[in-house]
Amino acid sequence: MIRRLLVGITAGAIALAPAAVVPQAQAADPVVFTVGMLGDVDSLNPFTGILAEAYEIYQLQYATLMQPSSTDFTPAPGLAESWEESADGKTWTYTLRPDLVWSDGTPLTANDVVYTFNRILEGRYEKTNYGNYLRNVTSVTATDDRTVVVGVSAPSPIMERLAVYILPEHIWSAIDGKAVKSFANEPEGGQPLVGSGPFLVAERQDGQFIRLVANDTYYAGRPKVDELIFRIYNNPDALGQALKKGEVDFAEGLTADVFSTLEGVEGITTYAGAYSGFNELAFNMGAALSDGTPIGDGNPHIQDLAVRQAISHAIDRNQLVDKVLNGYGTPGSTIIPPLYSTLHVDPGTQNYDPALANQILDDAGYAMGPDGIRIGPDGVPMSYRFFVRSDSATSVKSGEYIKSYLAEIGIEANVKPVTEDALYEIIGRGEFDMFEWGWVVEPDPDYQLSTFTCAKRSYKDGDTIYADLSDSFYCNPEYDALYEAQSIETDQAARADIVKQMQQMIYDDVAYVVLYYYDNLEAYRSDRFTGFVGQPEGSGSLLFQYGTYSYANVQPVGADTGDATASPGATASPGATDQGNASGETASTSGGVSTGLIIGLVVAVIVIILLVVLLLRSRRSASADSRE
Repeated sequence: MIRRLLVGITAGAIALAPAAVVPQAQAADPVVFTVGMLGDVDSLNPFTGILAEAYEIYQLQYATLMQPSSTDFTPAPGLAESWEESADGKTWTYTLRPDLVWSDGTPLTANDVVYTFNRILEGRYEKTNYGNYLRNVTSVTATDDRTVVVGVSAPSPIMERLAVYILPEHIWSAIDGKAVKSFANEPEGGQPLVGSGPFLVAERQDGQFIRLVANDTYYAGRPKVDELIFRIYNNPDALGQALKKGEVDFAEGLTADVFSTLEGVEGITTYAGAYSGFNELAFNMGAALSDGTPIGDGNPHIQDLAVRQAISHAIDRNQLVDKVLNGYGTPGSTIIPPLYSTLHVDPGTQNYDPALANQILDDAGYAMGPDGIRIGPDGVPMSYRFFVRSDSATSVKSGEYIKSYLAEIGIEANVKPVTEDALYEIIGRGEFDMFEWGWVVEPDPDYQLSTFTCAKRSYKDGDTIYADLSDSFYCNPEYDALYEAQSIETDQAARADIVKQMQQMIYDDVAYVVLYYYDNLEAYRSDRFTGFVGQPEGSGSLLFQYGTYSYANVQPVGADTGDATASPGATASPGATDQGNASGETASTSGGVSTGLIIGLVVAVIVIILLVVLLLRSRRSASADSRE
């Protein structure tokens, strides 16, 4: 799961298959679960989107062969009910569940898997998001409708963690390699997108909402709510108020200050879930294309290790956790978060030490100028462009602190707030010195590690430069060799050792200053919905997981069990109740069992009573006639 935004997302969607199945008729007022979040998706095209919000939609729309379990992230069945590695590690066989179908009724077969994999293997653009999963794949074949056989060049541990969304060949085969770059993949004509996940995208209003409907053909069974709506809010305060008023049922990715205002509110449960995300200060270490051709206009000072080391020592990570996160997180160090305890390494050597930072710069020849800004050995002041995300309050606040930290050691950080989509384009062209952003790290480390390989730098197609996954332009042959080694190491302990070496290398070279690991701050209307499943269970996030566990299980309070029990590990706020909306308002598109449905049930009961009365009257009349 990642977080970047890619360019060129404007073209209309292709026409859907004419035989699309309309979701089954619902009650007059369907059960709707509404999630409020602070960012929109960048694209509904899985080959284009790269924000975490987009991936949340992808996994709801398109299933994968396997998925990380809710308990401990170990591989669990998805579309594939089982898989097997050959004795020599060169062949993997995946067996699909029986009777799989796409939402339009078309059979979902091994051919769809083969199509998806080959499209990634053969396409340059398609490789950006998924190429690293299939890097060692040499062949993909379907031996029958349920069996996929994949050949690999070497034993590959990631073959049990293929986070590749399987696409319907009968839809996507009409979109060629050129058209895919601008393909929006948005619903048209009132029909939801064809998919295999628990929900299907039915409607989208850019910057406002995305509406999904339950998939009647989902292999794990139809979800317990009829519709799922994601509403986009541009500021955290508005999202918090929306939850209080009952306009949304769940608030995702809250800022710490708003989260604290929801604690103790009647009918609301607040939940700080352990998460796999981190935020970083990243550097332009020499922007170039994947073939080594220089691009961009980064300041050469930033390529000096001494400068980056000084900056790292100047940053008070503990204060950032306290002031920016209100304590809901931990100071950062390396690029694999501590949530993955067997892989994470914490070297802890670049501690906050402004005096040492100043000494490093003095020794490296960056003399302090009369205006408090140091001058480099090249005679150029240490004044750098520093981009933050204008659409993230946390990013802006972090930028203010980082600017002040750098001023203490004679570096001027010229803060430039831009939107995330603009920043991604800027990074891809190498037109920056520093920026603040973050990553969400998958259970398997391969994807995150790949973002520092030489091959993942930007690339050129025609006259256009396209960003790949590298945003620091770090390129180290020794690191690349370790990356290849971990990708074929099937002994988990040995692989963990290699992964730790790679983390240490990025840390020592200061490609990033990992600022902090943050908790995922969530809150929901526990007087309306229950059934949430954390990942890992008991402590992890309730939404934005590696899977759709909560979405598949969430249901109105009292629908089955009649209680409002919070998810394992969640603690209900004092005063939480199941007596309805604490605000006293009724939301028309949200909440538990709708008023219309309740009225319908009451009417049904009255009708049944009348039928019983009529039946009894007819029996009595017949008896009287017979006596006569």
